[in-house]
Amino acid sequence: MSALQTLAATSVEIKGNLGSIGYGLAAIGPGVGVGIIFGNGTQALARQPEAAGLIRANQILGFAFCEALALIGLVMPFVYPTS
Repeated sequence: MSALQTLAATSVEIKGNLGSIGYGLAAIGPGVGVGIIFGNGTQALARQPEAAGLIRANQILGFAFCEALALIGLVMPFVYPTS
């Protein structure tokens, strides 16, 4: 194996690893968002239990939007590969 082939193989390996690290860091945002949504929803339910239906519906909608961002972040590297 020549030095150029070794360098190319190392470059591909590093790009894959950086993509995994990048997605891991990008998943922090939706994770924090989900925590905020359910934390504030729990507080709202404790303050106004009679509005449980409306609060729960808004929680589910916010959760769906946060998780959609995480799934888009997971799929985009496959849609637009870098090389």
